Amino acid sequence: MSIKLLIVDDHEVVRSGLKSMLEGTDIKVVAEATTGESAVRLVSKQKFDVVLMDVRMPDGDGLSSLGRMKLEKPELPVLMFSNYDNPTYIARSVALGASGYLLKSIGQDKLREAIELAAEGKSLWTREELRRVTGALTTPRLNSDVEVPLTQRENDVLQQLAYGLTNKEIAKALNISYETVKEHVQHILRKIGVTDRTQAAVWAVRKGLV
Repeated sequence: MSIKLLIVDDHEVVRSGLKSMLEGTDIKVVAEATTGESAVRLVSKQKFDVVLMDVRMPDGDGLSSLGRMKLEKPELPVLMFSNYDNPTYIARSVALGASGYLLKSIGQDKLREAIELAAEGKSLWTREELRRVTGALTTPRLNSDVEVPLTQRENDVLQQLAYGLTNKEIAKALNISYETVKEHVQHILRKIGVTDRTQAAVWAVRKGLV
């Protein structure tokens, strides 16, 4: 029985390469999407066995789309697929219910195996990956309902941080200085009671800010 796969990536060369790698297997690419928004719409209309989704895309990043997909179809296996070995992305993927996080350098056999395991409902998270984000996922204040008085600008910075952007990228996105971003990040970490950006990103996810 074939596995129906949805590929979500804004680069045609990546989508073509994936289809080529999966030719002759039981994994059938039945649909493609180039944005997170279009992927969410497809998932609401069609049945897929697995979604393979890029993290950074225009019109809604993959992690935000992951959250929306899992709200609508919590049992749907979604594998995040990225060029970036970024602990913030990995932590958000775990927190939002992804089945695993694959780097785009993955080999053909490993890719096929990952999709097959996900289709069977199995988790692909390794001990090493979970260990990297355990501190972020178990920080005591992350699960509390305590209201934190963040300013609007701090909320804006926190959202960008949770998307995995660097301070330099946040400064450009919000049209503020690099030093101002650094100051905001320090204030955010102190206010929400965490020690690093990854924990802050998970806090933002659990608060519904991203």
